[in-house]
Amino acid sequence: METLFIVMIVILFLLAISDLIVGVSNDAVNFLVSAIGSKAASWGVIMLIASLGVLFGATFSSGMMEVARKGIFNPQMFAFNEIMIIFLAVMFTDIILLDTFNTLGLPTSTTVSIVFELLGAAIAVSLIKLGFDENSEHNLSDYINSAKALAIILGILLSVVVAFSVGMVIQFISRLIFSFKYQKTLKLYGSVWGGIAITAITYFILIKGAKGASFMHPETVIWIKTHTLVILGSAFLGWAIVLQILNSFFKINVLKVIVLFGTFALAMAFAGNDLVNFIGVPLAGLESYQLYAASNGNEDLLMSGLSKAVKTPTLYLLIAGLIMVLTLWLSKKAKNVTKTSLNLSRQDEGYERFGSTLLSRAIVRYNVRISKYFEARISKKAQVWMAKRFKQVKLEKNGEGERPAFDLVRASVNLVVSSILIAIGTSLKLPLSTTYVTFMVAMGTSLADGAWGRESAVYRVSGVLSVIGGWFVTAFMALLVSMTIASLLYFGGGIAIGVIVVFVAFLMSRTHFIHKKREQSEKELEEEHAEYFTKESAITPLIKEYNKKIANIFKTSLDILEKTFAALKKEDRKTLHKQMLKIRQIDEKSKGYKTQIHEIIANAAESDTEKVHYFVQIIDHLREYTHAVNFIVIPAYEHIENNHLGLSKKQTEELMSLHQELKTFVLNQIDSIEDLNFKKLKKLKKQQQSILENINASRLQQLKRIKLKNDKLKNSMLYIDILAEFKNLTLYSLSIIKIEASFKESLP
Repeated sequence: METLFIVMIVILFLLAISDLIVGVSNDAVNFLVSAIGSKAASWGVIMLIASLGVLFGATFSSGMMEVARKGIFNPQMFAFNEIMIIFLAVMFTDIILLDTFNTLGLPTSTTVSIVFELLGAAIAVSLIKLGFDENSEHNLSDYINSAKALAIILGILLSVVVAFSVGMVIQFISRLIFSFKYQKTLKLYGSVWGGIAITAITYFILIKGAKGASFMHPETVIWIKTHTLVILGSAFLGWAIVLQILNSFFKINVLKVIVLFGTFALAMAFAGNDLVNFIGVPLAGLESYQLYAASNGNEDLLMSGLSKAVKTPTLYLLIAGLIMVLTLWLSKKAKNVTKTSLNLSRQDEGYERFGSTLLSRAIVRYNVRISKYFEARISKKAQVWMAKRFKQVKLEKNGEGERPAFDLVRASVNLVVSSILIAIGTSLKLPLSTTYVTFMVAMGTSLADGAWGRESAVYRVSGVLSVIGGWFVTAFMALLVSMTIASLLYFGGGIAIGVIVVFVAFLMSRTHFIHKKREQSEKELEEEHAEYFTKESAITPLIKEYNKKIANIFKTSLDILEKTFAALKKEDRKTLHKQMLKIRQIDEKSKGYKTQIHEIIANAAESDTEKVHYFVQIIDHLREYTHAVNFIVIPAYEHIENNHLGLSKKQTEELMSLHQELKTFVLNQIDSIEDLNFKKLKKLKKQQQSILENINASRLQQLKRIKLKNDKLKNSMLYIDILAEFKNLTLYSLSIIKIEASFKESLP
């Protein structure tokens, strides 16, 4: 058993390293999104400042480590071998959950996951102990530190409401002061604003967080507390003077200084608050093993020693901080998670990642009514003044041709409010969720800033609800999975450990492959659009460039349809699923083309204004074409997924014949659009007419088969729907050619 326990400790620390990597990939969004979104500095500068914040903040987290040892359960009720099972189950579960959320690109809470994992594993082991000991005088409440656990959970949930509300109010006030044209106002009292902001951060990070730092001597902490007013006054005066000098003599934007300082502070607050989520459990496991070794290998030794307050060695904290910093620079998944928050908080309209839902529509509709109610009760003069303060201006692109997602005023509020709220939680030894706080502050400031306009509000609210829903899923899954793994480890011992290690390794490699594939697809789409958004472009070469994309979509869709019909006949669900994934990618591409039309039009040369209409029509019809293919493949997959019969032999023959005709028809179109030669247009019209007649004939044959009861209801409905979409494919594809021909005729 001695060897097994050593192996468990080694696995715990290996999992801790993996958890640090996975966890930082998820939580990097918390302190990077404001600086990156506002383009406050180059990516390298932002990362360097965040890295220093993480390293410094890691040494402040010593006091938080007690949460892992005694915050959720009562360690004196568990023997050494039982406590090791709990800790191992927690780490396995944490890796699985966080890596899954990172791959999906959704920010989730490492704090919530660790709290519910500890709770789930402790409950599982407690129930097993009670089940084996029928005469036990104890009950479940004796094993679980229910009061502390409830306080932590309520604190996390309350932080969501507080963060959103405070962020919204502070941003509203800030915008009234500075407006969107903040340059003039910033010269007047930007240094005072910056002095207040940085002093507030200094107070909550240094004074409130100092007592938890591993390197702070008790005398130093006492001195800081007794000289609070002196420190605050000096900080405000010093920062106000420094910022004024930077602004007046060096023309440095005060808000950029606040954002970068805030990034450092938030990274520091994150490390101070969240490091316990990654290494608290392994360190508690190591401490448990040391207690076990001191008792001469007594496996039944109760872990009362974990109840004592212990300072974590600074070396461990620094090593963990270094791993976090390396992950910060190297993790591609961190960038993926950051995109979600940027998408939901950006100032401009455009592609919305999330769709509309019944609840989001109801929330927006209700808030519109409330807004109108208050507008009716505010004087016209006040409304005009506020409208001027909140009149948005188009954000200028930086030197690399990129437009910020939001301005520096909002970025500074995001960082100041978030770091203060998190630092308060850290000082009270409450493991607030940094994800919840920073995300909800960003959403509150977005709402106050008018970023959620009538054009985007439904989708943004839907996105926020999706992320919050993901948090609840995190809690439920953390509880359930940790209970399951703890039970397996309890009864399975070393064999269960080996199996779970292999499973976790497989899962991480699998999610890495999925993420890499998605990243490549997104990169290709971005590259397709990038060259047209950085400079004024002419529509004629743009249409020629898009013709290549259209031709590629046509070719790929023909291949997908052919494989879909063959798989339908064989009832091959696996092949149908592959085709469904392919057509979704194509459909996403065409959607991307359409959502970027607005910006392409804005960047078009003045002389090409009339030609833009042709381009818009081409993209509209391409979108409808991909819709038609989509509405063939997905229903076909769902048909077989629901275990219905595949297509009959006669139906398959008719579809394959139609497909062959469509293939010839579309390939002729490809030849025309690739070189803008439309001599075959008359021939194409005849081919279209022939296909439409054959579609009608096939529909008539199917109706006869239904009358004779030769085909089943579901089978017949699917076939008729496919024929309808075949007709759409024929119509929309030729419409593109007709528009292209008209466009060519319009050229001089």
